Amino acid sequence: QVQLVGSGGGLVQAGGSLRLSCTASGRTLSIYRLGWFRQAPGKEREFVASIRWSIDSTAYADSVKGRFTISKDIAKNTVSLQMNNLKPEDTAVYSCTAEVIVSVGSNIRNWGQGTQVTVSS
Repeated sequence: QVQLVGSGGGLVQAGGSLRLSCTASGRTLSIYRLGWFRQAPGKEREFVASIRWSIDSTAYADSVKGRFTISKDIAKNTVSLQMNNLKPEDTAVYSCTAEVIVSVGSNIRNWGQGTQVTVSS
């Protein structure tokens, strides 16, 4: 199991920036990938961004490409999401998640608590 504690988020005007951070503890050596999903009211949870823990590989949802940047600090077991040029449609609860290797070919997903991001127009 990996425990995840997120921070950041809040209220910002459209065009502004926010930074989310997530710190992992527990079986951090077994982390395969860290990232964020988000869920807006009345909508399904959707993928935002992810980063591989052992190599430099990132992935982004099309809706955030060019505006959001995910990064990692392995020494601090922390992953961050820099969100620039925020839009009202980015308003959602953002949740940090870790894919954890439990055995060869088998991963599980651990979740941190969600944090609210609200973008006003």
